[in-house]
Amino acid sequence: MLRYRKSNGIVSFPLLFVLLMGCGASQAQVLSAIPLPEPLVTGVTIEETIQDRRSIRNYSDSWITLEELSGILFAAQGVTSPTGFRAAPSAGATYPLFIFVAVSRVDSLLAGTYLYDPNAHALVPLAEGDRLAELEQAALGQSCISSAPAVIVISADFSRTTSVYGERGESYVYIEVGHAAQNIYLTCTAMGLGTVAVGAFHDNRVAEVLELPDDFIPLYLMPVGEPADS
Repeated sequence: MLRYRKSNGIVSFPLLFVLLMGCGASQAQVLSAIPLPEPLVTGVTIEETIQDRRSIRNYSDSWITLEELSGILFAAQGVTSPTGFRAAPSAGATYPLFIFVAVSRVDSLLAGTYLYDPNAHALVPLAEGDRLAELEQAALGQSCISSAPAVIVISADFSRTTSVYGERGESYVYIEVGHAAQNIYLTCTAMGLGTVAVGAFHDNRVAEVLELPDDFIPLYLMPVGEPADS
């Protein structure tokens, strides 16, 4: 059975359970969370990744590995300290971002949708079945969505930050999603993968496809995969 890591002395499971109930997940699904392997260490320097980073919209038919997906998710929101701080900075450590992933071709994972639990570094299955074609339609027909092995969906519960900073907190959430997206870009580059930050989509359709809780707003879709030969 999965053992959840502690952050600031609080086990993540109760909060995760409440969140997943809002997503329509059953208790059995919560208990079947999939531990992720340790993120890959590529040895590529940060200078090289900044130099080589590009937005990639064309992907090959290749699959990506669970280790690669693990590294991408960790870069987006992984816990990097015993006190619960994460890989991307957050105003007041309020952490409004929630990372979902729609999977089509990832080794060792069934096609379906998953929620990333940063404290456990694990994936919680939400629904089976390839949803990428539906996400493509929600994203105004952008083919990069359905051709990728997986799509990272960054969503936010704005109340986590606005409850501390008021209306100004909305700006902080938008800033934060940029931090997380750049981490995903650089990690994909270091692994020889590609991604692109997609902001053109119908919020309500993306929320319907992923069955997001009512308070969650999708902010970015980021397909990830091996770049196709140009």
